[in-house]
Amino acid sequence: MTPVTRAGRFNPRSLDAVNFLLADVRGALGPYLNVFLVTQQHWSQSEVGLVTTVSGLLGLSVQTPIGAAIDETHAKRGAIVLALAVLAVGPIVIFAMPRFWPVAIANSLMAVVGDVFGPAVAAVTLGLYSRKQLARRMGRNSAFDHAGNVAIAVAAGAVGYEFSQRAVFLLVPVFTVLAGLAVLSIPTAAIDYDRARDLRDDPEASGSPVSAAGYGILLQSRPLVIFGLCVMLFHLANAPLLPLVGQKLAAAYPKEATAMMSTCIIAAQLVMLPIALLVGRTADTWGRKPLFLAGFAVLPLRAVLYTFSDNSIWLIGVQVLDGVGAGIFGALTPLVIADIMRGTGRYNLAQGAIATVQGIGASLSGLAAGVIVDHFGYSAAFLAAGGAAFVALVVFALQMPETAERESPGV
Repeated sequence: MTPVTRAGRFNPRSLDAVNFLLADVRGALGPYLNVFLVTQQHWSQSEVGLVTTVSGLLGLSVQTPIGAAIDETHAKRGAIVLALAVLAVGPIVIFAMPRFWPVAIANSLMAVVGDVFGPAVAAVTLGLYSRKQLARRMGRNSAFDHAGNVAIAVAAGAVGYEFSQRAVFLLVPVFTVLAGLAVLSIPTAAIDYDRARDLRDDPEASGSPVSAAGYGILLQSRPLVIFGLCVMLFHLANAPLLPLVGQKLAAAYPKEATAMMSTCIIAAQLVMLPIALLVGRTADTWGRKPLFLAGFAVLPLRAVLYTFSDNSIWLIGVQVLDGVGAGIFGALTPLVIADIMRGTGRYNLAQGAIATVQGIGASLSGLAAGVIVDHFGYSAAFLAAGGAAFVALVVFALQMPETAERESPGV
């Protein structure tokens, strides 16, 4: 797949490397920080909860403004590199000073700059590829992201086993340097900056581009509002499932719990990789909506299946289904947003807004699931999540239009 670029000097492998390495950067810290603080530094659960809550709220609050800023700037590569530089410092601070205030400040900064990567990489991709190539490229982006998640899970596990949990944090600066080099290997002249914000569709169009739509487009676009509601419900249902499974496994198999959790994560990511590639190849011919419906339908099924047995093999096997739903979701979301925002110039603003409602859904899910487990047990929590997922499926099926524009056979 040769990208249609203005300079014609872009190597697609550079974008592959960016997606692979950014997954390494993000994945090398999050899953391990809480465990390290509790088990190695003897923090209380309240202290850990306060740090993660504050950083999470800060991250949510800046997602939409960051998306708007990425729309406005031509320095999209620079935004990624700057975010990487800040992100590299945070784990070093945590490694050197694992005390409350240094960790709280570092984690908050990392949450804020972490919001840059998704919209910025999607914008660069949009600026490098023509509309007819976009579906396959977005699927490829998602596949390399999942491959990076698998790689960092293996690398972090090996480093943690061979050295210490604390040493895992030093992987982040290494991968930020590599990711920065990959970003800078993309020529800035190859990026069409009008197309990168979805301001115009035709890379050969002449004349001055039209002005970008106002910020009110977020509420004026009915498909975007419906999509945002479905995204929030999806993550309200999906976010607590893996932690709940992990708690059940830890209670039943305390010695093997970590290995089982790693198995759940890696198995799901390995399924996501081919699913993302399949979605990229079929999204234009099958349409976005049928594929998304399949992704939404897997989630309530998965939630119900968890209630059938506490057997570790069964729970891990059901968790593999996460790879289907999340694989479809990850590959299609930036593509559907590009469809909805086509010609508005507010693609990254919309990406930030969707990420915000996604984060709200995921944040609310933890509290809701905890309350339900405390009062009614795990099965009730799984069924409640399945109910939310089913509502998302129904709303998407009945209210969400197909966003793909069909091309004539001769195009």
